[in-house]
Formats: sequence, structure tokens, C-alpha cells
Amino acid sequence: MVDAGPDAEGTWCLAEVDIFCDLSEQEMQAIAAAAPMKTYSAGDLLYSPAQPSEVLFILKKGRVRIFRVSADGRALTTAIIAAGTIFGEMVLLGQRMYDNYAEALDDAVVCVMSRADVHRFLLADARITARITAILGRRLADLEQRLSDSVFKTVAQRIATTLVTLATAQPPPGPLWPGTHHPQIALTHEQLAALAGTSRETCTKVLREYADRGLLRLARGRITVLDTSRLKDEAG
Repeated sequence: MVDAGPDAEGTWCLAEVDIFCDLSEQEMQAIAAAAPMKTYSAGDLLYSPAQPSEVLFILKKGRVRIFRVSADGRALTTAIIAAGTIFGEMVLLGQRMYDNYAEALDDAVVCVMSRADVHRFLLADARITARITAILGRRLADLEQRLSDSVFKTVAQRIATTLVTLATAQPPPGPLWPGTHHPQIALTHEQLAALAGTSRETCTKVLREYADRGLLRLARGRITVLDTSRLKDEAG
């Protein structure tokens, strides 16, 4: 993890974040001064139960996986955070990480805000508070769906569901290959397996089956979704 430096790039960090969409330049600069940027490499942990801290992360670039680990060592992904939104341990906002970990799926850039500054800059603004409430409500619904999927869906259905979720996320997680309009997902088979709650070997087998049927195209570290509609059908 590396500090990205204060000031000039601070408002860049916040400019495209949904909850700040209609703030003035002056308001944006005040928040940016209180939320220094940090960068993380893919695979880095931003948060863990072993080192808890009450901070709010504002994700500017990359994707972050929120997961918890069961007593028998299995990981359950509880959320996939896309650029332009928030996560973290923040009791003031009714947002708790409990025993969750936060891991960067890609190289990520975040702004970090303390409890005091959240109260000063965010909770004092009704516009921002309402948007945060909406984000956390959607995330709770997503978590309930993921927990249901982990119980009732097959491994192949969970992999298809994860691919559809990532393929339809905005903004797209990576650039399209030249000459194609199909969504692409920049993940290794091991990363996708972790998101779907299965082994890398099983994930690779399912992906190859989907590729043989023309739903996907596979390449090193990248999956191109060729038929989102059929993949949704596979997801059940």
C-alpha cells in the first residue's frame, strides 16, 4: 500500500464518486483535504479483523472484494465493490465490517476518511446522507442474495451469476479488446473461484464448458462474455 499524496489529485479522487455528484468545487476540495488518497496493489488487504479501524474508504479506481472466512477456512464473498462507491467500518453510517476482509481485486486507488471527518463533511449534508443510505440498502439486498445463492445454487450457477454481475457492472472493469464490443472481466480463474466460493480446478472446468458452448472466450487473466443473455439463463 502506498500513500498517493495530498492536494492536487484529491478532487480527482472524488469527482466521479456518486455520492458527491452535485457538490461544488469548494465543497469537493474541503472533503479531498480530509480524505488522503492511498493506492493498493491487486491482492492487498485494505481491511482485516486482525487490524480493525473505523474509517470510510471511498473507492476511486479498481474493484474490491469483501469476504469473510468460515471456521473451516472457506471464504464467502459478501460484496464486490466497484469504483465510485464506499465501504468500510463506520458505525456512524450503520455500516459494519464485523469479521469481513477487504481485498483489492485490481490495483486500486482509495480515499480514506476518519470518523470525525465523516461526521463533519458527510453526515452534515442531507444529500450525501440519503445517497449513502441508498447504497447501503442495495448492498444489504445483494448480501442476502449472495447468501441465498451459496445455499441453493450449484457451483456452475454461482460462477455464471458472478460473471453476469461483473459483466454488467458500470464502469467496466477493463478496456475492451480492439474490434470487440463484448464485456471483458479481468480476473484469473483463482480469483473468480474465490468470488464464487469454489476451487480453482472446478472453476476452470466450468469456464471451459461455457467456452465450448460459445458463452465465453478465455485468455490469460481475462474472460470475454460473448452471450450475456444465455449466461443469465445459466445463472438461474
